[in-house]
Amino acid sequence: MLKQSLNFKLLQKLSPQQIQLMKLIQLPTQAFEQKLKQELEENPALEGGKENIEDYTSPEEEYDDSGNENINAEDINIDEYLSDDEIPSYKTQANNYSPDDEDKQIPYASGTSFTQTLKNQINTFRLTEEEELITNFLIGSIDESGYLRRDLLDILDDLAFTQNLFTTIEELERLLKLVQQLDPPGVGARDLKECLIIQLHRKPENASRHLAINILENSFDHFVKKHYAKLLLKFHVSEDELKTAIKEIEKLNPKPGGSYVGNNKIAEQIVPDFTIRIVEGELELVLNSRNAPELHISNEYNNLLKGYKDSKNKTKSQKDAVIFIKQKLDAAKWFIDAIKQRQQTLLLNMNAIMQYQKEYFLSGDERKLKPMILKDIADIIQMDVSTVSRVASSKYVTTPYGTKLIKDFFSESMKNDQGEDVSTKEIKNILENVIKEENKKKPLTDDKLSVILKDKGYPIARRTVAKYREQLDIPVARLRKKI
Repeated sequence: MLKQSLNFKLLQKLSPQQIQLMKLIQLPTQAFEQKLKQELEENPALEGGKENIEDYTSPEEEYDDSGNENINAEDINIDEYLSDDEIPSYKTQANNYSPDDEDKQIPYASGTSFTQTLKNQINTFRLTEEEELITNFLIGSIDESGYLRRDLLDILDDLAFTQNLFTTIEELERLLKLVQQLDPPGVGARDLKECLIIQLHRKPENASRHLAINILENSFDHFVKKHYAKLLLKFHVSEDELKTAIKEIEKLNPKPGGSYVGNNKIAEQIVPDFTIRIVEGELELVLNSRNAPELHISNEYNNLLKGYKDSKNKTKSQKDAVIFIKQKLDAAKWFIDAIKQRQQTLLLNMNAIMQYQKEYFLSGDERKLKPMILKDIADIIQMDVSTVSRVASSKYVTTPYGTKLIKDFFSESMKNDQGEDVSTKEIKNILENVIKEENKKKPLTDDKLSVILKDKGYPIARRTVAKYREQLDIPVARLRKKI
């Protein structure tokens, strides 16, 4: 049976322009530059750099802004479509450079990937064609840390199915030993134990090296758990001899591939989005000029539209072409508007953060960092918390005290014994300093750390101390112990 009903719904929809703006806000400077480059390549109606004054088009000749989703040339009047609203030229340009801005270019070094570096080394060995294929396959299976995580049986099967190469485990083991001779030392190891032992075998022969190898091969678990008393009893050595052997191990690299950042990427240099300066005792905020590129609408495309308007004979192909041009012009205008809004949003957010943490930025004393959460800034600038999060999570600011990640200025509050709100960042700094000054032979447990913090005026439970310690990437007392 058919039934008729009336329903009310409240919906919130984001326009494509709003989505584009949110994505742009989230991008750090280098990713933002890549996005600009991509947009300039994909949209011929958008141009970068200074506009040629000779080709200037008057406001009356500018293209018009109107909706054009799913436009069919047969269903519209092109003349009306092109003459809806006249847009002044200043709205189709983004000229944000100050005469004092310096066009600073950061040089980027090219490099060779980790995998290619290993392959270049293996090419110096005398190998048969089959051995070369197998060693290259082994190298290709090494992860970014320098480890071979896959089982040799799996590699054996893959060689048979993908390369049509039939070999034996013994042959794989032999060729893997060859790979493990490559630099950096420790590469090609299957676990941490093997990695450290490979590196020790590459060191000059001495008593401490021999003892270190013996410890790793025969008492790796005791070493990892820092059961030094058991190691002293097992190997019948003095405390000084054990200490020297452990120092030999501590000098080794647990991630030999770590020097090749991202395995096949060159380390990226941080490009700050903002700069905070102290000028005559006052804070001054500057947006990186690379966040404010100079863009404008192509005069050539505007002239094409003007030529179409003046044309008397208008064919269907011309109508299709002019719709395409109009859509590209609209997309260019939306992009320029989004960049302007992005700049305003970034400055608004960072200025609010700077004023909120004014005492810190003037002094550099982290104890003067106020407790601050995303909602505090969102309330000040009358924006959503998600917008503040997008700005804070991926942006850097250069201060007189170094380049900082903006989200590091955010912290929760906690009351001290005097009832004052203090930043959890301040408490973490005190906790870190206490641990640095502890006796490493008898490291402080979380319970003892909790008592010390209470004596300093911060009544914190043991579980909270453990949470802060983990956030600071500090191990438990047992693993901080030194002989």
